Amino acid sequence: MSAMDPTEIFRQEASELFEVLEGALLDLGQRPDDRELVDSAFRALHTIKGSGAMFGFDKVASFTHEFETAFDRVRKGEIKPTQELISVALAAKDYIRALIEDPQSTDDVIGEAILDDLKRFVSFDQPAAAVVEIAEAPPLAPGGSKQASWHLYLEFESHILRNGSNPLDLLEDLCKLGPCFVVPVTDGIPFLDEMEPEDCYLKWDVKLHAACDKDAIDDVFMFVQDELKLTLSPLEHVEAPAPAPLFQLLDEEPAPMAEMPAPPVELPAAPVAEQPVVKTEPKSRPEPKPEAKREERGIATVRVQAERLDELMDRVGELVIAQARLTQLAASGSDLSIKMIAEEIERLASSLRDTTMGARMVPIGSLFGRFRRLVHDLSRDLSKPVEFVTSGEDTELDKTMIECLADPLVHLIRNAIDHGIEDNATRAANGKTEQGRIELAAVHSGAQVLVTVKDNGGGLNTARIRAKAEEQGLIAAGAVLTDHEIHQFLFHPGFSTAQTISALSGRGVGMDVVKRTIENMRGSIDLSTRPGQGTTVTLRLPLTLAIIEGLLIRVGEGRYIIPLPAVEECVELTAEDERSRGRNFLNVRGNLVPFLRLREIMSSSGSPDKHQKTIIISTGETRVGLVADQIIGNHQTVIKSLSKLHSDVTIFSGATILGDGTAALILDVAQLVAMAQSKVEKQHISEAA
Repeated sequence: MSAMDPTEIFRQEASELFEVLEGALLDLGQRPDDRELVDSAFRALHTIKGSGAMFGFDKVASFTHEFETAFDRVRKGEIKPTQELISVALAAKDYIRALIEDPQSTDDVIGEAILDDLKRFVSFDQPAAAVVEIAEAPPLAPGGSKQASWHLYLEFESHILRNGSNPLDLLEDLCKLGPCFVVPVTDGIPFLDEMEPEDCYLKWDVKLHAACDKDAIDDVFMFVQDELKLTLSPLEHVEAPAPAPLFQLLDEEPAPMAEMPAPPVELPAAPVAEQPVVKTEPKSRPEPKPEAKREERGIATVRVQAERLDELMDRVGELVIAQARLTQLAASGSDLSIKMIAEEIERLASSLRDTTMGARMVPIGSLFGRFRRLVHDLSRDLSKPVEFVTSGEDTELDKTMIECLADPLVHLIRNAIDHGIEDNATRAANGKTEQGRIELAAVHSGAQVLVTVKDNGGGLNTARIRAKAEEQGLIAAGAVLTDHEIHQFLFHPGFSTAQTISALSGRGVGMDVVKRTIENMRGSIDLSTRPGQGTTVTLRLPLTLAIIEGLLIRVGEGRYIIPLPAVEECVELTAEDERSRGRNFLNVRGNLVPFLRLREIMSSSGSPDKHQKTIIISTGETRVGLVADQIIGNHQTVIKSLSKLHSDVTIFSGATILGDGTAALILDVAQLVAMAQSKVEKQHISEAA
């Protein structure tokens, strides 16, 4: 298999840095005095600039450098980041992303306009103190005279090169402060056969001749402070060297190898383009420390292509099926050794399954972070101040689920801000705070993950939803419906209560897509609202789409799987329930629950079992009973998608292979519940007639 394209690796790493940068900028809008956020943003910018130049993205490096320069006054604490400045900085981040992902379609004029806006926002109202400080700074004297000087000793961590930083670039930045006299310290270089190509072994002894303070020197190494040991002390009355070409060796007679000193190197006040290679011979080669080297080379994470994880998951699924067949064969025989081997393979397959599924799990916080920018932009465009709060970012979900969940959450958050949060005048009239609030949360609940989107807006207008449903002919005028049933019309295709069509809403496209996507993920969606206080949308999702726990049942000669998270309880169908065939309701502890006879739905032949069982399933607030001939037990279900020829079969969401090699269909709980509700409505209409 060919190695991954280096530029593609850069794009992936840049994408992660953009998330860090965007998060820091958005947080700065809320906490403008937080220095850690400013430093975090600058570290991301600095890494993007350096890596961009390394991989040939010259426009990225140039634009990011201008971005850093314009934003420098924020880093120095001279100005505070305003919302307007944050918005322009976010636009600059988007432009850098475009330069990396699609450089051919970017417009230089747009980039120049963004930089002009940045400079305009950071240049007005310049503090007088800064002007005085510059005026009073002692000027640098001509070359050869005495001036303020510093002595630096630099020792970088050995892995600094692997992290994308180049000590020579930092020395070059240092020389911009004034003339430098640099001597590489080579006593830590090991023998060639013990040398790691990606490790840094050189240290540097530097004399800097510049009238600058310690903070100016610290700024040069700000982004590598955790990877550097810096010893800094002032030098008094040191003769500054005259400017010389960058990295020019002193013209001296070579000393014998055993006595040759480390060659001194001069850095002028302004660097030149060409940098001749400096070759040095170490005076001594200390013995390396293998234990320390192994610690340095330890890797915490490894990038793996998503396709490989999917392929591994498929293989594990096949292994689970084969293990189930082996277990069944072992149970039907009397060979004790075969049974022991089957149990051991079952244990190993179960462990491998859990490990593989764990490798596919991704914290949902990686998804939540994307919506902060969405809320920020919508809040600005709609002139509605909105606070965005997230919780449960560490909750893990299958990576495929994360990818499928992005679009539904975009629709829900847009609706919450556009329809849910009232305008400022309405909130003030209702005694609410000016700032609205959107809460996005995730939490584990058994074998499911609950993702909720909650707002503190005006809640759902049930009367308007009903009127719109009657207008579209979805319900008859005067029909008796609960509020929950009325709210379900929001998920009907083409349904919208918006008075006008805008860029955000009004065409009735969105909530039906949300419901269809969630149901395709074998999840469900619930709505709850409190008039005047807000609405909560809850998404109930399985942990993974690959392997689920299921309840295996028999109906006639066929066997079927019900996803276990949807099962509430199992009860026996009583003789009284059998006699009331026209009513199709169970009395479960005083509550009437509609039920479906699966034999009728599946058109099963033969006579039903004498003692039939009812499996109570639920989605949200709706409970339905499914009558089956036999409950076989729990089953590890490896899901196989149905072919396109079966796309019109709605009550099945997939299939699985059982231990005996036969197939079992997986029931779609949401479709069965909808079928039961439809039967109940028809029964009510016939009784009313």
